[in-house]
Amino acid sequence: MFSKDIYVSRRKKLAESLKRGFYLFLGNSEASFNYTDNQYLFRQDSTFLYYFGLDAPDLAAIIDVDNGKQIIFGNDVDLADIIWMGPQPTIAEQAAEVGVTETYPLCKLADFVKEAMAKDRRVHYLPPYRNLAKMQINQLLDIPFEYIKEHSSTEFIKAVVAMRLIKEPCEIAEIDKACDLGYTMHLTAMKMMKLGMVEQELVGIMEGIARTGYSVSFPIILSQHGETLHNHKHDAILEDGRLCVIDAGVELASHYASDHTRTIPTGGRFTEQQKEVYTIVSTAQDFALQKVRPGITYTEVHLDVARIILQGLKNIGLVKGDLDEAVQMGAQALFMPHGLGHHMGLDVHDMENLGENYVGYDEDHVRSKQFGLSSLRMGNVLRPGHVITDEPGIYFIPALIDKWKAEGTCKDFINFDALDKYRSFGGIRIEDDFLVTDKGCRLLGHKRLPHTVEEVEKEMN
Repeated sequence: MFSKDIYVSRRKKLAESLKRGFYLFLGNSEASFNYTDNQYLFRQDSTFLYYFGLDAPDLAAIIDVDNGKQIIFGNDVDLADIIWMGPQPTIAEQAAEVGVTETYPLCKLADFVKEAMAKDRRVHYLPPYRNLAKMQINQLLDIPFEYIKEHSSTEFIKAVVAMRLIKEPCEIAEIDKACDLGYTMHLTAMKMMKLGMVEQELVGIMEGIARTGYSVSFPIILSQHGETLHNHKHDAILEDGRLCVIDAGVELASHYASDHTRTIPTGGRFTEQQKEVYTIVSTAQDFALQKVRPGITYTEVHLDVARIILQGLKNIGLVKGDLDEAVQMGAQALFMPHGLGHHMGLDVHDMENLGENYVGYDEDHVRSKQFGLSSLRMGNVLRPGHVITDEPGIYFIPALIDKWKAEGTCKDFINFDALDKYRSFGGIRIEDDFLVTDKGCRLLGHKRLPHTVEEVEKEMN
């Protein structure tokens, strides 16, 4: 939790931007694992955290801009709770820590909502992503489940996104800390990888390090089948000559996140074929960091990186033809069918529960429908204070190669016969997190993970 003044200032700024209206904030509740009292690790709603700071279940809040009211709703613990959890601060005491003076039991929330609706006032809410929140909205506002997302408030979404996209110094400091712990987590895995290990053993080591901060920021991706972009299967034995993609991040107790990816050779040394492709990806990733500056769109960076990747692949005989035309036709998507990066902060994919297009695009910058480029989550103009990932990759996905070859897709740019030697290659992704500054960008965290072929091999040996 930050200082009280930060939360007071955030709510004041939000209310000023909204000007009028009744705005509902739903916190999260605990969720049962396999029976009622065995629960998943609690995770508060990020927007609730951002404006109200209280990291506890079963809370809600309203900002009534018209009447100048800010209220937190929640229940004080009873004796049974105290027996199992110990004494807890009251809701009023918790609210005072974030500058809110008015509190009510959670059951009173419905009264305030009904009063607003009775006066023909719209109750603004954000798109819910948990079923319990959908049930609450259904009960409070009598909106059928199938229309709940549709009836969420666009103006509320845009106001929240506008504030949360630009990170404050206190947020950047937390993300730096998360990246530092993420560095330790990845470097430890790099040093402890041994042939004959089961992938899950490395996952367990990494999760243990993440838990010293709070948790992983998303389920760890660790696989020798890197051609599957989000491969969460960890049951394979590490075999010599393979590449292992490790995509993992840390979430601190403040809930700010990191997100790094490294691709490492299981036996500690890259083959010549692996070196060639790895160097293309590492060069492309460095190019993106050099290209980033305020005023340029991340779509431009993505497309320039795509050209770097195609040039590298052309140099080793996998791509042919005019590269500018190839980029325009989307030939790079055969090898990198995802976007260059996404916003990051309180959520590892920051605010995507509010809608990717609100977070990464606007009225002047519309998401492409082209395969590959359509998966770019951030295409907007870069501004100082943005925190974004830089994660180019090259993947050899047999099913996708076969489809494009059969359909003749981009046949003027792809040497399909030459790809036969890469069908069992897997994939390579390299990812770091950066902050857009006044003149360019800087990597987040105080150390960069081994990045070049030489650096990776040195750490692993």
